[in-house]
Amino acid sequence: MEAFWISLVAIFVAELGDKSQLMAMTFATRFKTSTVLLGITIATTLVHLVSVAVGGLLGSALPTTAISIVAGVAFLGFAGWTLRGDELSEEESKKAQRTTRNALIAVTVAFFLSELGDKTMLATITLATQHGWVGTWIGSTVGMVAADALAILVGRMLGRHLPEKAIRYGAAAAFAVFGIVLLAQALI
Repeated sequence: MEAFWISLVAIFVAELGDKSQLMAMTFATRFKTSTVLLGITIATTLVHLVSVAVGGLLGSALPTTAISIVAGVAFLGFAGWTLRGDELSEEESKKAQRTTRNALIAVTVAFFLSELGDKTMLATITLATQHGWVGTWIGSTVGMVAADALAILVGRMLGRHLPEKAIRYGAAAAFAVFGIVLLAQALI
């Protein structure tokens, strides 16, 4: 339980103001809360499982340059997609289940890529070198999902009060900034 609580608190605090928390807020203005939260949970569970495995077995960080470049390009793609906007035809509207699935995939992939090599991944690796891997994995996952759920609530409240065009431009700008930052970190 000690590993769980230490990891939960450490990762919750580390996630506050992090780019993935800002992404959660951005996604929450476009997609259903449950879809965003599920995507975050899936991605976080997988990334933190890798993190505790690395921390528990190797005790060192993964090389992140190539991953950061791929993530940066993906975020620039998300920015373009967001700017272009989405309009549904009647036929597409009938495929709401598929749209939800595509949104889930987009959120999961975006979060997975953004978390690889991120400070919360590195913190989870470090915690796993000092504490049990199961408690660290569960605690770090719960801490991150809780912090991002807070961002989703804020994003949903903002989404109700902002015009759709402002949300679209703001989200595109946020994705572009994330992409540029990831590319800069990888290449500098």
